[in-house]
Amino acid sequence: MTASPVDVPEQVLRTSIVERLFARADDPRPLFTYQDFGAGAEKTVTWTEFVSRVREVTGTLRRVARPGDRVAVLVGQDLNYPLAFFGALAAGLVAVPLMSSGNPTQRGRLAGVLEDCGARVWLTSSAAAAKTREAGTPEHLVVVDELSGPGADPVPVSPEDPAYLQYTSGSTREPAGAVIPHRAVAAACWQASQAYAVDEGTTCAGWIPFFHDMGLIQLLCLPVFAGGRSVFMAPAEFVRRPARWLRQLSDHPAVFTAAPNFAFDLAADAAGEAGDDLDLSDVRVALNGSEPVRPATIARFQEVFGPRGFRPEAHRPSYGLAEATVYVASAGAEGPRGAAFDREALAQGRAIEVPDGQELVSVGRPLGQRVRIVRDGVALPEGLVGEIWLHGPNVAAGYWGRGDATVFGAELDGVRGWLRTGDLGVFHRGDLYITGRLKDLIVIDGRNFHPQDIELAAGEAHPAIRRDRVAAFGISDETGEGAMVAVEWADNGGTDAKDVTRAVLRAVSREFELTLRSVRLVPPGELPRTSSGKVARSVAKSRYSRPRG
Repeated sequence: MTASPVDVPEQVLRTSIVERLFARADDPRPLFTYQDFGAGAEKTVTWTEFVSRVREVTGTLRRVARPGDRVAVLVGQDLNYPLAFFGALAAGLVAVPLMSSGNPTQRGRLAGVLEDCGARVWLTSSAAAAKTREAGTPEHLVVVDELSGPGADPVPVSPEDPAYLQYTSGSTREPAGAVIPHRAVAAACWQASQAYAVDEGTTCAGWIPFFHDMGLIQLLCLPVFAGGRSVFMAPAEFVRRPARWLRQLSDHPAVFTAAPNFAFDLAADAAGEAGDDLDLSDVRVALNGSEPVRPATIARFQEVFGPRGFRPEAHRPSYGLAEATVYVASAGAEGPRGAAFDREALAQGRAIEVPDGQELVSVGRPLGQRVRIVRDGVALPEGLVGEIWLHGPNVAAGYWGRGDATVFGAELDGVRGWLRTGDLGVFHRGDLYITGRLKDLIVIDGRNFHPQDIELAAGEAHPAIRRDRVAAFGISDETGEGAMVAVEWADNGGTDAKDVTRAVLRAVSREFELTLRSVRLVPPGELPRTSSGKVARSVAKSRYSRPRG
């Protein structure tokens, strides 16, 4: 199966995101608005003001670095983050979007990334400077909101010049930074603008971290590309009060927002805190991606917010990854679609639709790139499950400092340069369905089990289990192959751990005819998660699969 027949226009690829920014230097409209709940105020910068400040950062960076140097962006989620990011790009540097060091796990990952990218220059803000200095002493530390003096014009770049390094999350391997060239940024923004109808009148609203590929494109790059506006808050503000996201969507016009599936569940839980005047009728698109999209989540969100004006077709399940500059496929203007498949056949690599099967949500159809389902180096027809391969201008140039020809240089149909995503999928009736991760697949006695399916059954087995706080993984010992799960549970004093364990064992056995080797109950917040909030299965496996001493 191949998609899409629509190619990204060549002129789009030749025009950098920085050129688009500076072309609107005389635009008096708002560009970025930061909702500062700590100060109880919104802070806005216009296109004209922002370009002027970017010129100042560019001037400083051109004096301390050469084009092509890596520069780390270590700023909190406020107006100084886009300032630092676009200042680096305008200076012809390679931005490395990161976050200020927080807990020990984050500091350890940050240290690995900083060492890998070799950034001599770090960008920070006055508010984040103290935390940034805890991470080390760079050759140059630039505090972007304290700069003044002469600015500079942007450095010309070519489409293949690297714009930034997107470090992926959730793996125990050494940090890997996908090299995102300027043409990939332009391509991804064009794809998203077409798929989600983003234009000058659009408000790109949300809270996804800027160091995450979805947040970087949806809240920073896409509004600049399309000439729209970005309204954002810090991720912690959403976590503290999910109703703040709902108010953000209600209070602004022509909204395009994006979030992982779990955020839609949290928002539905917080509906009562959003106010009686909540109106979601002008939410044009709500992208649901970055983790498996649950049919029950879509149904509940619509049930709760349909009466508040949210249109069913506005909910857009989507698929992407950092190595493809975030965009691959999305549901169209018709909204979510799904199908129920025979569970056993699907596990064996065939998508057979049945009335009472395993329900999956389609992630729609790709745009502006070619997509194949591949097994053993051969492209498969519709209905067969295999690894998803991509080829298009939005694909990264590789991992920083690595060859990785097996990931980015795969050959198919006589064409090299295909990206092997590591994700399993299938085309059914023209739509793409994601069925799992190649590396996470659990194989027991010749049967294939997708961990997310086991996680869903375990998560719904008992009310004490925290939703979306379950990790399933394969284990191997002297008795052979098996599977276990680790679940976060809320021990409220009256819940017996044995009852929770038995409920999980029964649910998984009933759904899959699979007897788990072990169920590990862990306290709330202990299950390891990636920087984007997803459960880190590989870390959970290394932590919990060992016998307890």
